[in-house]
Amino acid sequence: MANQTGNDFVSSGLSRLTLAPNWNDVRYRRSVIASLVKGVYVLKDDHRRHRKGSETLAPAWWESFDFKLLKPLMDGGDFSIFGAVYEYKPTFNNSHDLTRAPKFVIAFRGTSKNQDTVLGDMSLNIDIFRNALHRRSRFEKAMQAVENMVDEKGACNIWLAGHSLGAAIAMLSGKTKAKEGIFLESYLYNPPFIAAPIELIPSRKVRFGVQVACTIITVGLNVVLQNNQERQQSEDLFSTLSPWVPNLFLHPSDPICSGYIGYFEHRETLQSFGVGVIGNLATRYSWQGLVMSAIGSATGTECWSEEKSHLIPSASVTTSCNPQPHNLSQWFTDDFVSEPKLYRYT
Repeated sequence: MANQTGNDFVSSGLSRLTLAPNWNDVRYRRSVIASLVKGVYVLKDDHRRHRKGSETLAPAWWESFDFKLLKPLMDGGDFSIFGAVYEYKPTFNNSHDLTRAPKFVIAFRGTSKNQDTVLGDMSLNIDIFRNALHRRSRFEKAMQAVENMVDEKGACNIWLAGHSLGAAIAMLSGKTKAKEGIFLESYLYNPPFIAAPIELIPSRKVRFGVQVACTIITVGLNVVLQNNQERQQSEDLFSTLSPWVPNLFLHPSDPICSGYIGYFEHRETLQSFGVGVIGNLATRYSWQGLVMSAIGSATGTECWSEEKSHLIPSASVTTSCNPQPHNLSQWFTDDFVSEPKLYRYT
């Protein structure tokens, strides 16, 4: 019953947004795209419970904002719905400014706790932290959907979105296209960050000290383990990716995603101290990745690939102080939510 209530659009707090559609408003974009991601969760639940016709709960999550479901994306392993492709079909007054509105949105859900999918979802979560998500069939299917839509509809018309595990899939999809010089507008809610959750340290001084120590380790390992050509390749990659500015929605108390907050803030702090070069260098690597790369080189296996990881050069960051740090619902309304802050790699 609790799950049914959570899937009910009317009680979500989003219904009031239908009165004033405004795609120029960052808050409206954040809320509506979060609703489309929620729609994937509910679509998956409708499918699992065999709800049909008037019994379905999912359509309200996209139809309320004039979207049409083009097709669901189904995992070939557990046969669960993990994503959806939407088309925007506005029905309100045509005088409204639609220049910032999407034409198509590809959205991905996060981990489901249902017995039929939890093992498959958790296996994917493990692969995120092993940096092996790009090898999984679910990501390959997601990437193929993105490729097809970009080829058919044009990159400027495609937006990506996801929550948690789904945000990791959307992140990697967007990053893959960005390496080709194709920058897709992206909305990533609570995306996983592969690092110790330093943001959870309550003392700001202690937290900063730990960040400095991690930076020293990262830069030191980079000097020891990589040659000049490898470091140049990394810098070139980040320069290529830097025009892509995904929208990240983060909570400082969520250990899944909070690392992104320190990741960008620490680089900005180092820049203010006049050592931005060190900050940029540390931003391009994770110390875990460098160690695993060294192990891979020694054993002849690819244990880690930095360019496949969660690291990104630029982002627009919005934070929340909602009491439920990892819930997608915290992004539906303006309660507890900050204004976005832009971080650009230079």
